[in-house]
Amino acid sequence: MYKIFFILAFVVSLNAQMVDGVAIVVKGKAITLYDIHKEMKISKLDAKRASDILIRKKLEEIETKERKITVNSSEVYDDIKQTASRNNLNVSEFYKAVRDANGMNSRDLKAKVKEKLLSKKLYGAIAYSHISEPTSSEIEEYYELHKENFAHPSSFNVVIYQAQSRKALENKIANPMFNAPSVATSEQVLPYERISPELAKLLEKTPQYSYTPVLPDGKGGHMSFYIQSVESAEEGGVQSVSNQIKNMIMASKREQVLGDYFARLRLNADIKILREVE
Repeated sequence: MYKIFFILAFVVSLNAQMVDGVAIVVKGKAITLYDIHKEMKISKLDAKRASDILIRKKLEEIETKERKITVNSSEVYDDIKQTASRNNLNVSEFYKAVRDANGMNSRDLKAKVKEKLLSKKLYGAIAYSHISEPTSSEIEEYYELHKENFAHPSSFNVVIYQAQSRKALENKIANPMFNAPSVATSEQVLPYERISPELAKLLEKTPQYSYTPVLPDGKGGHMSFYIQSVESAEEGGVQSVSNQIKNMIMASKREQVLGDYFARLRLNADIKILREVE
């Protein structure tokens, strides 16, 4: 018996070496050393926690296939179109904005969106029947405990720089005293409630007397916002953010249900750790 065990262990070890860099096998699906190191870099976590994340992702992927959950190209395109519309861009402009921001091409973006939609469907299939909507008292309690998170500026005083040429705009931002006739400027006050959530978030995290990254302007050109000042924060009360809080509580409950589900799944799954990663 011990000889058989030794031979099997040797074969598993040999196969691990033959398959380039396989570190973990989850129900027959491989997680490589490259995958783990990439996750460590992205998540800024140690090898153990990065491995745990990848094991869960692999279990989710397997569960998605076993439940025959699918996402078609129309669903992916509709999601991208909606996101572009929220940012006042058409789809082509949105692809360009994503590429300029992080180098992700349209194929990579579609893959990410498909992954998100598959996860959303899987989460719904697992968690939907286990989650009850928060009561009004739960929403009020959450608001009181996290009130500071729901304060936001009332408006942004900005100078908007616009140009057809991205390079001309970047040169102007790098040297504001540079005379650039092709770069138009206009001062505006942007009320928080009247701009998109994505733009509001970008302006909030841009320091005063600084420029935002260059963005598409929705007209085939480019633009950047210079933050002159930010009007004082306002609190709209629990009613103004009740839907947001409801979604946050539901997301927390959903993750708890899903965490428990995949923890149980992991205990019973065939998972082999072939190499320890440091």
